[in-house]
Amino acid sequence: MDLNKVMIIGRLTRDPEVRSTPGGMNVASFSVATSFNWTDKQGQKKEQTEFHKVVAWRKLADIIGQYLKKGSQVYIEGRLQTQSWDDKTSGQKRYRTEIVADNMIMLGRAGGSGASSAAPAVAQAEIVSGPMAEVNPPEIQINDSDMPF
Repeated sequence: MDLNKVMIIGRLTRDPEVRSTPGGMNVASFSVATSFNWTDKQGQKKEQTEFHKVVAWRKLADIIGQYLKKGSQVYIEGRLQTQSWDDKTSGQKRYRTEIVADNMIMLGRAGGSGASSAAPAVAQAEIVSGPMAEVNPPEIQINDSDMPF
């Protein structure tokens, strides 16, 4: 059994670029930055940032182009794909690895810190139909009598 699954949460480094293939299929490309924080042996806080190229197709590409902007915090789920080509200037083989997005959740506002007060908006490559509206989640109240112990 094989598994090719990627899940990242980060911020867009630039506005998505949406274009159409000659066959009329829309594709969005953008980059997401993720950071890893740790404390070294001397007690100094460290941060390492990775940049991920992301591609989305069809309806998901339309939604990304419409709603995401530079600085938007987003959850992306998809698979890794590596493409290769021969560089015309140097003649060397070049490679590019990117995430092909299947699902996307908008987590916060561009430039904001943390998630917005409304529920996150979710988009899936296969299921999306029409613009997504933010919905406030229902309030859940728990009584002591509901507890099983």
